[in-house]
Amino acid sequence: MPDAGPPDVPVPKLVGLMAVDARQAARENGVLIVAADRDDFERVAVEYVVRQYPLPGVEVPRDAVVTVWFDLGDGEGGGGGGAGVRVPRTPGPRGGGMRRELGAPDEPPTRTGSFSPCP
Repeated sequence: MPDAGPPDVPVPKLVGLMAVDARQAARENGVLIVAADRDDFERVAVEYVVRQYPLPGVEVPRDAVVTVWFDLGDGEGGGGGGAGVRVPRTPGPRGGGMRRELGAPDEPPTRTGSFSPCP
C-alpha cells in the first residue's frame, strides 16, 4: 500500500489575532500563512487579521497555505484601523458585527448594515 503522506489538518481561526500571533498559530497547527495585502508580512507584528481563506475548520493538507488580510491603519490606504482612541458613534453598524472575513479571496471585503458618517 502506498504511503498516504501526512494527515490533513484543520485550518486554525486566525481572524482577530495579531500578525505575530497568527504566524505562531499557523506554525503550531501545521499550515503556512501569507498576507495578500502586505509585502512586508514577516515584519508586521501588531496589525490584526480581519479575514482569512480558507475558513477556520476546513481540512487542508499539512503545510498548505492560508491567506490572511489585515485592517490597514489610517494613511495606509484602507480600513481606518490602527492604534488610537475609538469613540463610539451612533447609530452603530447593524447585522451582528464585522463580516469581512467571509467571502472568497477574489471578492473585496464588505461590511453589512448601515453606517452614517459624522458630518
